[in-house]
Amino acid sequence: MNFTFYILRRVLVTIPVLWLITVFGFALTFLIPTDPLAMVLSERAAANPAIVQAYRERWGLDAPPLERYLTYVSRLVRGDLGESIATQQPVREDIARFFPATVELAVAATVIAVGIGIPLGILAAVYHERWIDHVSRLLSLLGVSVPVFWLGLLALSFLYYRLHLLPGPGRLNPRIEPPPVQTGFLLLDCILSRRWDALADAFHHLVLPALVLGAYSMGMITRIMRSSMLEVLRQDYIRTAHAKGLGLWGVVMRHAFRNAALPVLTAIGLAFGNLMAGAVMTETVFAWPGIGRYAVESAAKVDFAPLMGVTIIVALIYVAINLIVDLLYAVLDPRIRLG
Repeated sequence: MNFTFYILRRVLVTIPVLWLITVFGFALTFLIPTDPLAMVLSERAAANPAIVQAYRERWGLDAPPLERYLTYVSRLVRGDLGESIATQQPVREDIARFFPATVELAVAATVIAVGIGIPLGILAAVYHERWIDHVSRLLSLLGVSVPVFWLGLLALSFLYYRLHLLPGPGRLNPRIEPPPVQTGFLLLDCILSRRWDALADAFHHLVLPALVLGAYSMGMITRIMRSSMLEVLRQDYIRTAHAKGLGLWGVVMRHAFRNAALPVLTAIGLAFGNLMAGAVMTETVFAWPGIGRYAVESAAKVDFAPLMGVTIIVALIYVAINLIVDLLYAVLDPRIRLG
């Protein structure tokens, strides 16, 4: 029963969080001194007051701010994210089209960050102050220090342009016919349609942007895993396990890792949310058709509905991930009770 109440309470907490996001986001639209119609109307149309007034009435821009906000919220609770002035399409449909590409990229980046960061952090802690420890600290420092856009440009310059090891921007080679859209996830659509040539090329295109996007999270996870593991390895029960004759890696994996993994679990959850929200630069550099690039293009056109839609979707992802992490905490550590 406590478990059910805990989930219900966390879900209810998201309501004021999302409401505050809509308030601040909507308020920012009035602080930007730019007319969105000026970005979509031609110069001749913008000079015609009748056309401008018709567009304002069409998109509700002539209404008072409070009325516009209440209209937006009333549509939002029905699942309507509004319409894009630039594309003249429902934002929900635009996000549904771009969202799978960002999820694929974020999941691949998370797998790379976790797959490299956790083993590297464990090795750095076990072989403290040895060469592997110094290498891991250097890699983690580079990962968290180098800006994503700069790392992406360097990766394209060397791995694509000079060494030809990995393909360039895009999600699929233009010479390869894409598979029929069934789920929107390119890799899954390739598998469902048995397009193995497209699957291999899509996976090949995914590697480079995923490496770039996951570099920061990899550095963060490595550092947290290392420090957490070092703290656990100094505990008395670890020395007792060694005294009983257990091997080094038996003690590390059976006794130390489970307790050391709790802070890392939080980092992984937050990292995935950051990757979903922070894919803007990576998607722009690699011409990746995700919601990050969609948000950048919408911002350039001062199209507020898509920006609000992307913000709300990312906020929901953050809330859901935090809830999952809290539940996993209780599974990994029985001392934690969900009250």
